[in-house]
Amino acid sequence: MANETLESLPPPLEANADQPPLFDGTTRLYTSYACPFAQRVWITRNYMGLQDEIKLVPLNLQNRPAWYKEKVYPVNKVPSLEHNGKITGESLDLIKYVDSNFEGPSLVPNDPDKKRTLEELFSYADKFMGMLYASFKGDPEKEAGAAFNYLEDALKKYDDGPFLLGRDFSLADIAYIPFVERFQIFLSEVFKYDIIAGRPKLATWIEELNKIDAYKQTKTVDPKQLVEYYKERFMAQ
Repeated sequence: MANETLESLPPPLEANADQPPLFDGTTRLYTSYACPFAQRVWITRNYMGLQDEIKLVPLNLQNRPAWYKEKVYPVNKVPSLEHNGKITGESLDLIKYVDSNFEGPSLVPNDPDKKRTLEELFSYADKFMGMLYASFKGDPEKEAGAAFNYLEDALKKYDDGPFLLGRDFSLADIAYIPFVERFQIFLSEVFKYDIIAGRPKLATWIEELNKIDAYKQTKTVDPKQLVEYYKERFMAQ
């Protein structure tokens, strides 16, 4: 599992930063410390102990270098992974890619039923986020409530452990936790809505995830900045 010592994180690259060499044999994860999608891949990398194999290349998304779009990833989003002479994107695809293409403890279960559940949870992830973003302009109790009820019910499916697939931490947990982390802060601060009230499984899940170093090391979000950013981005008329 991930090293318990905190990794020394490189500073985000600004617009005037030089481009790292492309396809020189180094595996690079282009990321942003504030981005929940990129955080999914960062957690996966850490948990599998790939800190030496996969180099972090953080970008300042508010002032990103032009070469990223022009020469690295035309989609111009993070995360993207430079590996084996190609660039791959999309966070859910990437966490599966990292799990199957690198050495380390697998985050995909062997059990066929749990595998199916993992795919179902992946398929629901966009809808889950959509409901949460919609709640900012609607009724958090109703819209965010339905999203968190879905997670609470999902956590009841396997009784052999606290995670979404039961006993073992998996890509299913990684798919959801970066968003739950942010919405818990935002909904509590702005709407005084407590996502774990009446949801004991969700409360335990968050508590257990916070014991995992691989995840803890990726929690770089400043709650105050997050609230201001979300207000500006999603609530400004």
